Amino acid sequence: MTRDRSERSPVVCGVDIGSTNTKVVALTPQGAVVARRRRTTPRGAVDPSVDAQHLLFAIEEMILDICADTYRVHAVSVAGVGEDGVLVDDTLAPITPALAWFDPRRTDVFADLTNRIGPHEGLCTADDAARTLVGWRWALDQPGTSHARSWIALTDYPASVWTGTPFFSDTLAARTAAWDGHTRGWVDGRVAATIGTAALLPPIRRAGEVIGGFVAGRLTAAGVLDPDAVVVAGGHDHPIGGWAVHAMHPGAVLDSMGTAEVVVAQAPAADIPRSDDLDVAPGICSPGTTVLSVEELARNVEWAYQDQAVADRLHELITGDTTPDAYLYESVFIPGGRGGEAPRYAPDAPTSPLSRASAVLGALARLGAHAQDTVAACLPGQPPLYAAGGWSRSPGWVQAKKIVTGRDLTVIPEPQVTATAAALLAADAVGWTAEPAIALGITAHPQTLAPAGSPA
Repeated sequence: MTRDRSERSPVVCGVDIGSTNTKVVALTPQGAVVARRRRTTPRGAVDPSVDAQHLLFAIEEMILDICADTYRVHAVSVAGVGEDGVLVDDTLAPITPALAWFDPRRTDVFADLTNRIGPHEGLCTADDAARTLVGWRWALDQPGTSHARSWIALTDYPASVWTGTPFFSDTLAARTAAWDGHTRGWVDGRVAATIGTAALLPPIRRAGEVIGGFVAGRLTAAGVLDPDAVVVAGGHDHPIGGWAVHAMHPGAVLDSMGTAEVVVAQAPAADIPRSDDLDVAPGICSPGTTVLSVEELARNVEWAYQDQAVADRLHELITGDTTPDAYLYESVFIPGGRGGEAPRYAPDAPTSPLSRASAVLGALARLGAHAQDTVAACLPGQPPLYAAGGWSRSPGWVQAKKIVTGRDLTVIPEPQVTATAAALLAADAVGWTAEPAIALGITAHPQTLAPAGSPA
């Protein structure tokens, strides 16, 4: 027998739309994560583009699965990938697929644009093929787009459909390379050269802002929503995750170690300018600035793994099964640079697989330390450092970072930091006092049960 909605336990849901997987978590009013779900982000059979409606269906399926006859949802917030999006019609149905930020088709589009978009001082990020404005240009060239009503970022798409209200999260606008972070307005020349008109760009909304209630749809029909349930603006995954760590420990820095190493924090100062090593975005629930520094991680490791003997030793070092030698401190491995410059060993690099693996590990630890320094320079004092992401689960890697940098590093136990952070945003929006330290697993809740559902 299905429980009446009033008998269900209250939760909020946070969603993380990732390049590989999409995750949903449910959070209680106290901040305990009581359920998690994860599905592969649906991509095309012949290219990595995403059908936004298929993605929406998958997210709703996870929410329905979480709720069953146990929970009722008071709010949902979505965070995720920063640059992908779709053109939609008057019904908010996608006209185009979402061109993935890493799709190789972007390279030619960007090359064609470089002579038509001039520099602009107020941009929040550097120009490159991954930026949203490249996706705008590509989408506009696809057939059947003459009746497009709006562009919606892939991360904002579920919330826009649920509320019937297209919008653009401010931290996603910062990733477009066509938005001025100081004026909080579009750069006209860049918009004209790519999407053609700002009329296709929906209103900017701040992270944590209530977009509206749910219009009729699968979730309302299933009876899993509270009558007053709302949808809350999320945004770019890394800033949202960094905000949650800041909410737990004011002034803290989050080092997110995945495909790339992304170091992010909430700086108190407003209008911090971007630089070659620093991207910026609006502060979350504050007048300050989100600051990010990104270094490549996976590409350098994949290059080193081409030598099987080095790959074996490097794997053992990362997992903590082998101790690095003195080449951990030597600069004989040169990581790949921005713009695609390939990694390489210095001419005086040793031939020993263990020494080469140690050198790779040390170089990448120093690269991450540079990102930490860049972000910390925007903050007062000596900010505490937290780590998340897949690499943070590798004890040898974490230990090497501590040894090389001399910095303490607290690994966040919660495996889905972004989805949990989005849930915390949703909880704040409805007036709950969910405790970030409980949600992130730093502090155990005395009444917390083991999370339900599939493991993260």
